[in-house]
Amino acid sequence: MLWKGRRESGNVEDQRSFGGKSLGVGGLVLGAVVVYLMGGDPLAFLAQNAGNVQRSAPVNSTQDNEKKSFAAVVLAETEDAWNHLFTEAGRRYQAPKLVLFRDRVQSECGTAGSATGPFYCPPDRRVYLDLSFFDELSRNLGAKGDFAAAYVIAHEVGHHVQNLLGLEEAARRAQKGMDEKERNQVSVGIELQADCFAGLWAKQVQGKGLLEPGDVEEAIGAAAAVGDDRLQKRNRGYVVPDSFTHGSSERRMAAFKRGFEGGALESCTRGAS
Repeated sequence: MLWKGRRESGNVEDQRSFGGKSLGVGGLVLGAVVVYLMGGDPLAFLAQNAGNVQRSAPVNSTQDNEKKSFAAVVLAETEDAWNHLFTEAGRRYQAPKLVLFRDRVQSECGTAGSATGPFYCPPDRRVYLDLSFFDELSRNLGAKGDFAAAYVIAHEVGHHVQNLLGLEEAARRAQKGMDEKERNQVSVGIELQADCFAGLWAKQVQGKGLLEPGDVEEAIGAAAAVGDDRLQKRNRGYVVPDSFTHGSSERRMAAFKRGFEGGALESCTRGAS
């Protein structure tokens, strides 16, 4: 993706300095004061926790800053694309915030760790992303390339689009009173539609001449890499289709292609309640 030098979204909140296991010098001193006021031994506290200071790597490295810039550019491209698509549909698009965190984060959906992966929280209309997931996607899941990472952000923004259109709320209402298998099927539908929206976004990016050869294949590869069947096979050694909550690799790839080839909002919302 030809992203360098393009507009970076202003809707990025960088909370990476608040995460991790490091207390920081200020936190260490404050902790010692609290221990002293409570009648404890502040010197013992300092001795026990000094090793935690600066344990996490700095977040201002060149590589880290480039990842942040990339995420901000991708978010900006989603803003442009969805502003255009919503205007065509006679609607007004309200962009989400992208919260960058490290190790763990607090949202209105609760506390989450990096292992949760990127997620969207409907109540606070924010996408949460630990940039280390890009490395996980490439190194451990086999989905390489910058457009594979872009797909991840576009998918989560797709959940925001569902929220704005009332589709997410309708799906959650429909899940009430269902058994687990039925709820899972509704969840799969939600995720596949977000994949479709990611494909629709990719079509808009292609129309601006920003795609490079192989980009679409990278995104499709990422959709396949996070399919329930592939992840279950990798983690458990076997597959349980009734427990799928995001969809199989095949269905996720097909959903992305449907949005990309359809090129219109109706390509992903037709038949949705």
